[in-house]
Amino acid sequence: MADNSQNDAYWSANLRIIKISLVIWAIVSFGFGILLRPMLSGIAVGGTDLGFWFAQQGSIIVFLILIFNYAFRMNKLDREHGVDEE
Repeated sequence: MADNSQNDAYWSANLRIIKISLVIWAIVSFGFGILLRPMLSGIAVGGTDLGFWFAQQGSIIVFLILIFNYAFRMNKLDREHGVDEE
């Protein structure tokens, strides 16, 4: 019974990390790059407006940061629950 509750806690934490990452990804790529682009057009970054920058480069950079953050957080979660590979 205790093993089942530990599995549930592990997967609950895993899904929480995934949901937060997906929300951040959606806000940055769809929100900043498309929906909020008119509001961000007055801010210049790298010779273009901030909305275009997010659509072209910013969302990719944030996506890479999310990948590394997910790997770091999952390694920490694996160690806490005793399912790490080492």
